[in-house]
Amino acid sequence: MGLELEPLFQAWSYFRRRKFRQCSDLCSQLLERPPGEQEPDSEYTVFQAAWSLKTRALTEMVYVDEIDMDQEGIAEMVLDENAIAQVARPGTSLKLPGTSQGGGPSPAVRPVTQSGRPITGFVRPSTQSGRPSTMEQAIKTPRTALTARPITSASGRYVRLGTASMLTNPDGPFINLSRLNLAKYAQKPKLAKALFEYIFHHENDVKNALDLAALATEHAQFKDWWWKVQIGKCYYRLGLYREAEKQFKSALKQQDMVDTILYLAKVYLRLDQPVTALNVFKQGLDRFPGEVTLTCGIARIYEEMNNISSAAEYYKDVLKQDNTHVEAIACIGSNHFYSDQPEIALRFYRRLLQMGVYNCQLFNNLGLCCFYAQQYDMTLSSFERALFLAENQEETADVWYNLGHVAVGIGDLNLAYQCFRLTLVNNNDYAEAYNNLAVLEMRKGHIEQARALLQTASSLAPHMYEPHFNFAILSEKVGDLQRSYTAAQKSEEAFPGHVDTQQLIKQLKQHFAML
Repeated sequence: MGLELEPLFQAWSYFRRRKFRQCSDLCSQLLERPPGEQEPDSEYTVFQAAWSLKTRALTEMVYVDEIDMDQEGIAEMVLDENAIAQVARPGTSLKLPGTSQGGGPSPAVRPVTQSGRPITGFVRPSTQSGRPSTMEQAIKTPRTALTARPITSASGRYVRLGTASMLTNPDGPFINLSRLNLAKYAQKPKLAKALFEYIFHHENDVKNALDLAALATEHAQFKDWWWKVQIGKCYYRLGLYREAEKQFKSALKQQDMVDTILYLAKVYLRLDQPVTALNVFKQGLDRFPGEVTLTCGIARIYEEMNNISSAAEYYKDVLKQDNTHVEAIACIGSNHFYSDQPEIALRFYRRLLQMGVYNCQLFNNLGLCCFYAQQYDMTLSSFERALFLAENQEETADVWYNLGHVAVGIGDLNLAYQCFRLTLVNNNDYAEAYNNLAVLEMRKGHIEQARALLQTASSLAPHMYEPHFNFAILSEKVGDLQRSYTAAQKSEEAFPGHVDTQQLIKQLKQHFAML
């Protein structure tokens, strides 16, 4: 006869090994039995222990770290009621990032996002969409999460969390929230914490979670920092940022925690106060020297504020503490690539490859670095591997676009034309490919086709200066000076430091003065 584990201990063992489905099923069997005896050396019955363990297992199945996964959706950006100064001082706002403050590369070398920030070396939710100035521009923001709609905080994650309860149990939700006596549970701290996380993460019912947290913190006589952090999280999710700030500050006075510092900085970033967020991070580093997440947070803010050199310094500090930090390696590699140091960038990307990162984006970057570092033998094989690993059409489009650049670099314009065409086949909204195709059409003398392609590119990406400038040059060549002047002004607005645009505007003004 084999030795059998006691069922509750078996369920706990499953939980420790992250086998949450088996843990939940075993707890369900325990809960179907009649309520048993009280556990020795415990204030709870087996029934209560199984109930608590099942709530924790169900929560862990859908748990998402609130600190990193932060998507600012269209609703939050366009319908934001928080009054923020329209003309912020340079270097104090993420909505109006100034020109490159840290001597980083200009938009002529490093592409920018819709909001004017340079493209980062590592995709994060906050770097995806930028901050649109109009509703029309907001609707055109890049699609993410492979849905048909623009990025919103409801897309994907929150919706998935809200329906998780229906998936876990065919008979309906495990806990009927409308019939819960929250005041009773608030007086049992050990059960209340598991229940709160279940309501907040699994059911996505922020209002009930907030009610439970408020009752529990009252029962703890406002001395439990954990409940204050949870109330702050609820306020943050509800858009009450100032109330969230008060709760996080109060929690920090009682207990210094890295998580709380990160939550507080997140509040300030949502309120568009990056300088305050930087101060919070730096004060946190005084108390937790060498903490990687805090250093990385500072680097991200500098990167979003277009202060690339400071960001690179902090990313290097991150690598001193944790030399396998993927985000820091990718961002430093990206920075070296755009600073015209592809050989050094290649070393960082090779490091990622050695660490086991094996995806389309990495081979795409390796291919580009090899090409610009004149290691032509590796270039095409890297791009072939990238095409093989591409998981969706957007990734395939990126690879073909870069292959088009390689073709232009070796002088094979027919191959470049085919590559840019294949880019558009895979992603019809690829503004850069439209712009480059227009340049190739101009070389062939197809003026009308070039004009149509440039107009498409400028409507898809009004933040790019290249389509506007090319359209201005084309219009000036065919004698349409008025359109040329309008396009040149748009180009100057997108990239004020572009010398060729300034010269073109000066020429056009001279033409107009002679009329």
